[in-house]
Amino acid sequence: MTEHVTVTTDAGDLPAHLWLPPTGHGPGIVVLQEIFGVSDYIQRRAAQLAEIGYVVVAPEIFWRLGVTSPVEGDDALQQGMGLVQRLDWDAAVTDAAATVEWLRARDEVTAGVGAVGFCFGGGLGYAVAAHLESGESAPLDALVSYYGSALPGLHETLTVTAPSLHHFGLADSFIDTETVRRIEASVTEQPETVFETYAGADHAFDNDDMPWHDPASSTLAWATTVEFLRERLPVA
Repeated sequence: MTEHVTVTTDAGDLPAHLWLPPTGHGPGIVVLQEIFGVSDYIQRRAAQLAEIGYVVVAPEIFWRLGVTSPVEGDDALQQGMGLVQRLDWDAAVTDAAATVEWLRARDEVTAGVGAVGFCFGGGLGYAVAAHLESGESAPLDALVSYYGSALPGLHETLTVTAPSLHHFGLADSFIDTETVRRIEASVTEQPETVFETYAGADHAFDNDDMPWHDPASSTLAWATTVEFLRERLPVA
């Protein structure tokens, strides 16, 4: 069951969705959306993480643009890309970082906090991890990034030392294989980084509401994600 909550930021209350595990407590995970917002797909993934024992929150990252519901319809991709172009990236990073800190302070969170991001959220999660490591806040205990769309422009300027797992398809229509390999070489310089690639998988291969969905790659990546999280954020 989803609870609607708010996270206090410098610009007001950021709307978010909260899921509790069956026990009511556990490690925390911030789920970061695709360009389509906190869609049904993102909510399903968040609910699955809660079911296996995590306290999960998904913030509405487009809230400063007045958008707090999923982008839908035949032109959803165009709408989503338009929102990203208008978005204040630095504010999105600080909003997501504030959500991490908010979750860490919750009584239900009895261990560390990680982040799982998809597409836009995958790149945002990487930037948030770097942001937290550069400040006085506690760093992320784990990061999972699915085909982070901002990573081509981030991996050479930002360093993340937190344990991280990256998933990329090798038939990505938006990030070519040469770029994927450059990202891999860069991020795996850190010892606690795992980088997985999927032959024949396109961008957004995990999203089963999209035509790019690759069931085999999605299943394998999710199993790897769950194993990675259980190792770094054990559920009691």
